[in-house]
Amino acid sequence: MGQRLAIVTGGAGDIGRAIGARLRQDHDLVILADRDLAGAERAALALGAGFRAMPVDVTNAASCAGLADLGPLTTLVNNAGAAWGASLHQTTPESWAKDRALNFDGAFLMFNALAARLVAAKGSVVNIASVNGFGVYGHPAYSAAKAGMVHLTRSIAVEYGRHGVRANAVAPGTVKTQGWEARAAENPNVFKEAAEHYALGRIVLPEDVANAVGFLASPLAAAITGVCLAVDCGLTAGIPALARTFSQTEDY
Repeated sequence: MGQRLAIVTGGAGDIGRAIGARLRQDHDLVILADRDLAGAERAALALGAGFRAMPVDVTNAASCAGLADLGPLTTLVNNAGAAWGASLHQTTPESWAKDRALNFDGAFLMFNALAARLVAAKGSVVNIASVNGFGVYGHPAYSAAKAGMVHLTRSIAVEYGRHGVRANAVAPGTVKTQGWEARAAENPNVFKEAAEHYALGRIVLPEDVANAVGFLASPLAAAITGVCLAVDCGLTAGIPALARTFSQTEDY
C-alpha cells in the first residue's frame, strides 16, 4: 500500500489546521497548501511530523497544477475561502468575481488539476461549503459560490464514481475562528448572540468541521458520496427562538 497523502487548501487558517490535524490520524503526509506560505509553514511546524507546507493560489490554474507532481492523492479538501460583499447593495462586480473565484472556481481548478491523482488512489474529495449555500445569511456572492460548490460536489460524485472516487461536502454554520476577531472587537457579544439561533446553544468549532471531514474521507464513509453534511449545531433544522415565538411555549 502506497503513501496516504492528503492536501488541504487554506491550510494556514484555523479550520484548515484543524482538518489537517484530524487527517494526519490516518494519512502519512498532510500538505497544508495556502497562498500564505509563511502561515502554512507556521501551522505545519506547530502540528509536527507528517505535515508539509506548500504555496498555492487556488484561483490560478497553473498554481493548482503545481501540486499534481506529488503522486496518488488519497484526500483532497477544498477548504480555502473568504467572503467580501456583506449584502447585494455592497457587492460590486469586482467583489462578486473575487468571491466566486476563491470560493467556487478554486474548488474546480484544484479538482481539475488533481483528478488523475485522485483516480490513481481511488481517493476522496471533501469540499467545505457553508450553510450560506442553503439560505440567506448575508454575503450573497459567497453564498452563491458555496451553493455552486455543492453542485460541483455532486457532479464529481456522479461522474467519477466509476473510478472509485468519492466526493462529499461539509456545510458549517458559524465557526469560531480568527476571521471573527474584527466583528468580535466591535461587538463582544457577537458569539453569544449568534448562539441563540442554534439548537445546541453554541456555535461550531474548527474541530467539529475537522471531525466531519475525517469521517467523510475515511473508509467508514465508503458508501457515502454526493452528500452535503451540515455541521451547524442545528441551524438549518430550525431556530429555537422562532419556534418559541410561533408556538408560544417555552419548550423551545
